[in-house]
Amino acid sequence: MKESSTPYDDVFRTLLNDCSRLIIPLINEVFGEHYTGNEQIVFSPNEHFINQQDGEEYECITDTKFKIIGKEIKNYHWECQSTEDSGMAVRIFEYASQIALDEGEISANRLIVTFPHSAVLYLRSSRMTPDEMCIEIKTPRGSISYDIPIMKLQSYSIDEIFGKNLLFLIPFYIFTHEKELEEYDKNVDRLELLKQEYEGIKNCLEEKTLNREIDEYTKCTIVDMSNKVLRHLAHKYENVKEGVGLVMGGRILDYEAKTIKSEGLREGRKETARNLIRAGKMSLEEIAECCSLPIDELKVIAAEEKALEKEHKAL
Repeated sequence: MKESSTPYDDVFRTLLNDCSRLIIPLINEVFGEHYTGNEQIVFSPNEHFINQQDGEEYECITDTKFKIIGKEIKNYHWECQSTEDSGMAVRIFEYASQIALDEGEISANRLIVTFPHSAVLYLRSSRMTPDEMCIEIKTPRGSISYDIPIMKLQSYSIDEIFGKNLLFLIPFYIFTHEKELEEYDKNVDRLELLKQEYEGIKNCLEEKTLNREIDEYTKCTIVDMSNKVLRHLAHKYENVKEGVGLVMGGRILDYEAKTIKSEGLREGRKETARNLIRAGKMSLEEIAECCSLPIDELKVIAAEEKALEKEHKAL
């Protein structure tokens, strides 16, 4: 049995894959770490096969599994959950134990397994939602237990999100308004207030981009993922969907942000080609193959470099 994913899971994974640095402040917030953001993040495959008691196995997909390499190496496992689920602790244990087993070490007659630091992001919660889950393992020689912290989106105001740099949460922020979406849809004045709040969010993201705290691609990804969550959560409320969507800029990631990233990669390849041409140790054909650039474009770059060289000699 293959577990299905939701649009919110997809947004969660997209943010992790495309803007992985955004997870660092969440780690610091939930686990009390002090990562600077310069640490290396290494992602691992998130597909696992779980063996069931009847002997069958099924594929499960964790929301994310990764290592942070700083002063020491730590494994993390995060899940995104749109609703409270009494079975979440079971799934966390299944995933975590499989992750531990996948990376286990056998030394002589000893199997050593290390469980990851697991956490759950709840997009919806109530006053009854606990701050953590506990997993207790009873062994023939005693019991051990550990806590799984729960991060509740509803606990964070937009000011706290920006103040603590929890930008990863912004695409899901519309969940904090979920109970009022119907009223926003019918009341022009209330909808205007919501639009103004999102105008402020977009302006803060612009400011962070201008200050080089995030890059343009990250900003565009946050905006587009915000729109994706909005379209699914407010699918019954056309006025909300269109009003907030227009404020946030409509669909961006499929076009502008991917173009930005693509152009950035292309510019990087062109700069590498220029350096190779200046070194003069490879033919244009070899450089074209190495940098995945058309030979005609390289001829233009080579001509530009030759002209610059003559200009410098003349000076």
